[in-house]
Amino acid sequence: MTFFTRKGDKGKTGLFGCDQRISKSSAVAEALGSLDEVNSFLGLCKIQSKASNFYINTEHPSFEYVVHELQEMLFIVQAELAGADKKVSAEKVAWVEEIVRAIEEELPPITTFFISGGAELAATFDVARTIARRAERRVVEVDEEGEKRLGEHTLAFMNRLSSILYALARLSNHKSGIKEDAPDYQ
Repeated sequence: MTFFTRKGDKGKTGLFGCDQRISKSSAVAEALGSLDEVNSFLGLCKIQSKASNFYINTEHPSFEYVVHELQEMLFIVQAELAGADKKVSAEKVAWVEEIVRAIEEELPPITTFFISGGAELAATFDVARTIARRAERRVVEVDEEGEKRLGEHTLAFMNRLSSILYALARLSNHKSGIKEDAPDYQ
């Protein structure tokens, strides 16, 4: 197997189970690329999470495990967009919500925006969150254009993805003993 096929040299790509080629600038290709981007960046989050050895609490898994599961879910979304018979389940969305609720229990109430930074892991999760938001916008665009009708839980998962990454960023700073700075708007 080679790392290149030359099939995309003219700006076209193929999708799962489809003989037709689509433009690499199409909404579907853009969404797939954005999902790949967030998934790849989550790889960095996972490595940094492993080094931190943080757990959400004694009843929930490590940050590393959570990130890996999010990556698995992103592969489901990518497969769905590419035409495979894969869908994000209601149970997966509920699991993400459960993790976010567990994180909220560990944090003081959030009453403001925060300036990104603090612990390196928190800043990395904040970048992942912004990439996830961009990927969500691209997936929504595909759904709205009607090119691909997505499963009923796919958009919910994409929305929860940025929520869980925000929560992990806040918890990373909290567990690192770092007080987050709110913008002063001056």
